[in-house]
Amino acid sequence: MNNKISLLAILALGVIISCSDETTIYHDDLQDNVVIETSESKLEGSISFTKAGVLEILEEETITNKSSVNKAEELAGDYPLTLVAQVDPPLFQGSDILTATHVHVDGNYAYVSYNTPGAQYAGAVQVINIGNPNSPKVTSQLIYLNADLNAIQYDNGYVYAVGGVDAEKSVRATSNSFIAKIASSNGKLNISGGISYGFQLGFNANAVLVDGSSVMVTSGKDGTVTSYNKADLSIENEASFSDLRSLAVDNGTIALLDASTGIRILNSNFQPIKEIPISTDFGPASKKTIDFDGDKIIVAEADKGAGVYSYATGSLLEYIPILVDPAGVAESDINTNAVAINNDVILMANGGAGLCLSEKGANNTDVYGIIVLDGSTNFVESKDDYIFAASGKEGLQIIKLNRPSESLAARCATLPFYQGSSKLLVNTGDNVAYQGAKRFNNINNSGSLLLCGSWTVTHHVFINNNALFEMNGSLTVGRNNRRRNITVDNGATFRVEGNLNIYGDLVLEDGATIEFIGTGSVVNIFGSVVKNGSVTVAGTFEDVRNKF
Repeated sequence: MNNKISLLAILALGVIISCSDETTIYHDDLQDNVVIETSESKLEGSISFTKAGVLEILEEETITNKSSVNKAEELAGDYPLTLVAQVDPPLFQGSDILTATHVHVDGNYAYVSYNTPGAQYAGAVQVINIGNPNSPKVTSQLIYLNADLNAIQYDNGYVYAVGGVDAEKSVRATSNSFIAKIASSNGKLNISGGISYGFQLGFNANAVLVDGSSVMVTSGKDGTVTSYNKADLSIENEASFSDLRSLAVDNGTIALLDASTGIRILNSNFQPIKEIPISTDFGPASKKTIDFDGDKIIVAEADKGAGVYSYATGSLLEYIPILVDPAGVAESDINTNAVAINNDVILMANGGAGLCLSEKGANNTDVYGIIVLDGSTNFVESKDDYIFAASGKEGLQIIKLNRPSESLAARCATLPFYQGSSKLLVNTGDNVAYQGAKRFNNINNSGSLLLCGSWTVTHHVFINNNALFEMNGSLTVGRNNRRRNITVDNGATFRVEGNLNIYGDLVLEDGATIEFIGTGSVVNIFGSVVKNGSVTVAGTFEDVRNKF
């Protein structure tokens, strides 16, 4: 049976309701209202820099009392992460019920899905241009007023979103679980040619994966894994399972997470190959991810953390535990929902317990710490130098890892790696130079300092009289809701090659010099450039916010 449904006939009826000159609501075959937002001002208003800037990390050694608080404060921390921006959930008629559930990154765009907790159905798709990391923009937005969207993937001109609808209230829906195929080009959703739908058994579709010419979907309790033809959403293959939560594919091998039994491995024809039993209580109707990592399979296992299994033997290799903020989190909110892998870093979306960062070791995983973010982390995706966290009502959070570039590492290969205090103090007459990537509390320089790599500073940077501070790479100071400054005193020189981000002011005292080397430097200042007298600004640079 071909379960494809087109909106063409209904859309020909025209607009049903208009909320503004640019917000249009269509009535589709599911008897849902589909809201497409084209108001540029409303889309731009979704981006928030309020909390942008240097991120703190609650390190595992401090939380578990393996080291003293004083020691943790004295040493500069690894992973100088910064929050680039937050993207607020879509709003319609004052509603703030939508929560971010999933994000897929493809090229210069991030595609985010939203649903509504509880019995009510409502969801959304949001497209964000992340081509310029200093200035993300929401380019398109679509809201379903009575359909949840739980997962999303973009592929070759179309967004594939899956979720749930109340089939008893729909004339066309043959089951609660559905997939929607929405045209999208250059970051713009386009429903003028209709939205195509497919349906399958199950309470709520929770995962989608495009594999070649097929789209595979899992659909929860008493549901199926279903393969649709990507061209027309006709069903190619289908297999029933008790309680599917997610799927992953590796070279034609399909891994399913069945909450009733564990990991099920299928071939491309949905024939069973093996099973890996898991006794974890995954909780009711909650998405949990599964993924391949070389010869291992990693499973988000609710309150147990992340389970790492050998694909060859099926044996449990380790559990990566959930690290809990000592300030207190409700036990019911401590829940690993998703895991993302980026080279040697493993990220765990732990619900109310936040976003945990761990490091791959030779034989096991070392938990490093909790990235301090607001909201409940439901899903995490990481590509290149970025982390994208779907954080419930906080929407999408865009985080930069600030890894040093390979070319930078090559130029600075002879410098020692910084291993010292988080309060970097350079005295008059000292000449020091380091490479690396660290988090500082503050920098106070009265001598000659070269930092080559990626660095963040929670508080202020002082370049005192006649001092020299050279940076090659990236430096971020402060946070937008807790602004801090860089102050360059009389006779001092601040030499910049790379990316400089200041969530506060750049204060240039009389006789100060700031010099930009090369042609590729970028300066992103959220406060002001304060010139207290005669100062020198030399070199070529991009002034992101026109503060000079």
